[in-house]
Amino acid sequence: MPLNEENGEYICSVEAAINEIGGKWKSLIICSLKDGKLRFNEINKKIPEITQRMLTKTLRELEKNGIINRKVYAEVPPKVEYCLTPKGKSVLPIFDSLCEWGKKYCEPSED
Repeated sequence: MPLNEENGEYICSVEAAINEIGGKWKSLIICSLKDGKLRFNEINKKIPEITQRMLTKTLRELEKNGIINRKVYAEVPPKVEYCLTPKGKSVLPIFDSLCEWGKKYCEPSED
């Protein structure tokens, strides 16, 4: 997201929020983790349209932004689990509201 070039700050707080959690893949990954920990392949199965490369990239961004935790277990083969951080969980009510808004305004009406 573009920043105000004069001071390096976001012009609007919505812009900052969208930068953290916006986009098709980030929101779907966050929603897939709302019920608990998942491994990479489990997330990939929940979002079959995403490529492994894009999933890896997006998971790294979410981890960097403090939205998800990545835990690596010292096993062979390596076991990696992803879960929402408290910051990530704090966005779930917002997503619930977006879902309700989508149901009300974006789905075809039965008139």
